[in-house]
Amino acid sequence: MVTDVKFKNLLVERHGAAATIVINRPEVLNALNHETMEELMVAFDGEDRDPAVRGVIVTGSGEKSFVSGADINELKNLSPIQGLDKTRHGQALLRRLEAMRKPTIAAVNGFALGGGLELALACDIRLAAPKARLGLPEVKLGVLPGFGGTQRLPRLIGRGAALELICTGDIIDAAEALRIGLVNKVVDMEQLLPTARAMVDRIAANGPLAVAAARRAVLDGVNLDLERGMELEALHFATICGTQDKLEGTSAFLEKRKAQFKGD
Repeated sequence: MVTDVKFKNLLVERHGAAATIVINRPEVLNALNHETMEELMVAFDGEDRDPAVRGVIVTGSGEKSFVSGADINELKNLSPIQGLDKTRHGQALLRRLEAMRKPTIAAVNGFALGGGLELALACDIRLAAPKARLGLPEVKLGVLPGFGGTQRLPRLIGRGAALELICTGDIIDAAEALRIGLVNKVVDMEQLLPTARAMVDRIAANGPLAVAAARRAVLDGVNLDLERGMELEALHFATICGTQDKLEGTSAFLEKRKAQFKGD
């Protein structure tokens, strides 16, 4: 169980079916250094394997910052070869997050800049506190987003809006992020984590195999053409029809009782 692992830069909490991973470097606004990224990989792997976990929430410690970006001290002296290694390491970490079998929620409690926004983009759902500030300001440092931001952001909000944010380096507030579809909801700070956990509880009430299959159909199908995406959906649907969860869910509906899903 990941909650038993001793991390230096993370806190892992459990509330019912929800696991909350907290980046805990408040002295540097929760910036992502190499050590923290390694710990996140361990945490993602552990929560993905734990059958008691039905959803994973990622947030930052304190009230100022979700993740303020990559650690600039590590970035400053990177050679081209080291830069390639750095970006591939970050991309692999966020692909691992995206590949989880459970839904993931970013609870953006403050600054989500650079690698921080890229971390949030790799989550399925993004909730933001009113004071959250989001952006990809890498061009202001003479570099560009390197953990998937140039690819995930336009897929989420469209090419024009993404290019405006990336090329200007502008930082936007939560209301603007909601308007352009960058976040799903803006939630009062004190309700941010309770709202995320309540969302996990609603997800956990559903068939776990169905949730996992639906999630993969969306994430894997979004970059396919419509016909190939529909075929992917059909294959997932056919597979689910062979599960005990499908039989239990349909039987419970007809018998007017609550389904008892077992994930088989």
